[in-house]
Amino acid sequence: MPEFDVVELGPTDHPEPGEEAPEFTRPLVTDEFWEDRTLSELVDETDGRTILVFTPMTGSFVAKYVWDELAERDWDDAARVVGVTASTPYGIKRFIEDNDYPFAFFTDPSNRVAESYDIAHELDGMTGLSEPRVAFFALDADRTVEGAWVATDWPEFPDYDDLESALGLE
Repeated sequence: MPEFDVVELGPTDHPEPGEEAPEFTRPLVTDEFWEDRTLSELVDETDGRTILVFTPMTGSFVAKYVWDELAERDWDDAARVVGVTASTPYGIKRFIEDNDYPFAFFTDPSNRVAESYDIAHELDGMTGLSEPRVAFFALDADRTVEGAWVATDWPEFPDYDDLESALGLE
């Protein structure tokens, strides 16, 4: 039996395949440094696809589980995989170093990026605090969404085999 309640997150109007992913500018954190980047800049420099992965704060078991799974599946070999989280740059840098992840993460403590994608949810019992629900968006070179998966419950994880197929990562 889980030691937490499953929470239904409700409906969302997130970007769907064929729609343009919302643009944003946030610090992009790597294992070496961080600097402001736009989503368009990141997508432009990628040969092929970009997979935007939203997870809760890096200290959560949910984020650790998702990123461990993606690292094990070597998604970074098939596409540019980039995270978005409500954690600070310092927390993200520590998360990357502690886990030896090959991924970069946009830091979004205000959670405005998740809000623009309509995937933010308020943290139960914490007034004014929110974080993204787990979500995956496959983007082409024009920021057009080619595939998407968004959690409807907290916590909820995709069937990764089905997700790889849906996002074209097979």
